Amino acid sequence: MNFEIPKEVNTGKIIEVSIGATPEQGGTRSHTVTIGGSTALPFHFFEGEHPHRPLIAMEVFDKISNKYPSSLLDYYGDVIQKPGEMAQKCVDEYGAELISVRLEGTHPEKGNKSADEAAEIVKQVLESVSVPLIITGHSHYDKNNEVMKKVCEVTAGENCLISYVEKDNYKTIAAACIAYSHTLVTQTPIDVNLAKQLNILLTEMSFPPEKIVMDPLTGALGYGIEYTYSIMERIRNDALAGDKMMAFPMLVNPGYESFRVKETRAPEQDYPDWGNVELRGAYWEIATAMSLLVAGADLLIMYHPQAVATVKKKVEEMFDGRGGD
Repeated sequence: MNFEIPKEVNTGKIIEVSIGATPEQGGTRSHTVTIGGSTALPFHFFEGEHPHRPLIAMEVFDKISNKYPSSLLDYYGDVIQKPGEMAQKCVDEYGAELISVRLEGTHPEKGNKSADEAAEIVKQVLESVSVPLIITGHSHYDKNNEVMKKVCEVTAGENCLISYVEKDNYKTIAAACIAYSHTLVTQTPIDVNLAKQLNILLTEMSFPPEKIVMDPLTGALGYGIEYTYSIMERIRNDALAGDKMMAFPMLVNPGYESFRVKETRAPEQDYPDWGNVELRGAYWEIATAMSLLVAGADLLIMYHPQAVATVKKKVEEMFDGRGGD
């Protein structure tokens, strides 16, 4: 008996977004990366095209939080306090395809580093690695605007991915991205309509659609991931059905979200039944990342080197030569 898998033909396509710029393009990166372009649900190779596999970034910091998991410190040693050297280690030893520079230390309540200090850190990372950069800010509007304007200026032409803008704070950073040729992340609180509304607002100010990446603000395993999954799935289904204001690649943060939860950081002596804290953290991030990939994530920012290696291997296995780079 022959059985043919039913195929769903979609009318929409996820917009392709490129990050980074080579010297020929006005930047200093050794290469660019591209996400998006799919015409079917994630890994449905039998239904459509997936020209670009999902990519994995790793994150470095302008200031290490006192909540940074001790289970990760052994992987980085002294470079944990040196963003440029940490970025180099992430790329050369752990296979990061992009680097995210998290500027949490510029928040007024978390260090209040100046815009100039932030710009200097970003320049150090640019000089240390040749992969494209993501610049990740925070939710204090006034300070984040000041910092991102300066960072956009000093990285002009590099086509960094500036993360992120929200509905109530998008105009200043979006204008800086236009002026200095960067790509932008839109972030909304796990809501389909709010995500679409912010994308509409950006395009109405003539922001190029091919320079927009969506962050649906995901949770981690055990902390709302089912709801997160359903919203991402709806976003991707609407996009493939032809809604151009939803047809953007999606960025997620399984590293940041996973290592905020108690289960990945609680000491073994306090919870002996939970097992080894390092393996526990890696497994938690792997499960979170794989769930978000199946929901439609195109770009993941991860923390644990073993989780990075595992997820990269699984993506390669699933693509199996059918999706290209």
